[in-house]
Amino acid sequence: MFYFDPLYFIFGLPALLLALLAQWRVQAAVKKYSQVYTGRGVTGASVARAILDSFGLHNVRVERTNGFLGDHYDPLSRTLRLSSEVHDTPSVAAVGIAAHEAGHALQHAEGYWPLQARSAIVPVVQFGSYLGPLVFMLGMVFNWTGLAWLGVILFGGVVVFSIVTLPVEFDASRRAKNLLESMGFAGGDEMQGVHQVLDAAALTYVAGLAQAISTLLYYVFVLTGNRRRN
Repeated sequence: MFYFDPLYFIFGLPALLLALLAQWRVQAAVKKYSQVYTGRGVTGASVARAILDSFGLHNVRVERTNGFLGDHYDPLSRTLRLSSEVHDTPSVAAVGIAAHEAGHALQHAEGYWPLQARSAIVPVVQFGSYLGPLVFMLGMVFNWTGLAWLGVILFGGVVVFSIVTLPVEFDASRRAKNLLESMGFAGGDEMQGVHQVLDAAALTYVAGLAQAISTLLYYVFVLTGNRRRN
C-alpha cells in the first residue's frame, strides 16, 4: 500500500538522521553539564526566579514538574515549570535550561509576536498533525484527489508552526545566554557549557522543521506524480 512506499524513507531519511543527531547532542550535553556545578552554586529555580524578578515578573510562578526535560513556560497560567533535575540542581545545564524558559516568560510579557503567533496556531497544529495524514491517506486510498490535498493543507499547519518556533526558541536562548552572563550566574567555561546545551536543544527544533517539510514534500510529490500518471 502507498503508505509503505520506500520513497517516503528517501524523503524522510535526511531529516530522521538530523533528528537522531540532535537528540544525541542534547542528551550528551545535558548529561555532561548536569554534572558540572556553577561557581555561584544557585539552582535552576533560583536563577529563573532572579531573572523574572529583575524584569518585574513577580506574578510568574516557578514550579517543579515531573519528567526528564519536561521544562516549559505556560503562558496561560503564567507558570514556569522546571523538571526536578533543573529546579533543584546548581549545574551548568540546569541554569541554562531555566534561563531559557525564563526567556519565554520575558517574550510573553513583551508581546513578542512570534510567540503570540505560535500560541495562536497551536489548536490548528494539534488538529492538523493528527488529521492531516489521516485525510491524506483516505484521499489516496479512495482516489479522491481533493480530499488528499485537504490533508496536505491541514498538515501544512505543522510546517508553519515549526517555522515560527525557530525564532521563538533561538531568541529565548539568546536572552538566556546574555542574562546568565550579565547577571553573573555563569562565566568562562560555564558559559561554554551553557552554549553547548542550548545550541544542542536548538538543533532539535531545526530537525523538527526538517521532518515536517520532508513529510509535506513527500505528500505533494505523491499527489503531483499520481496526477501526471492519470
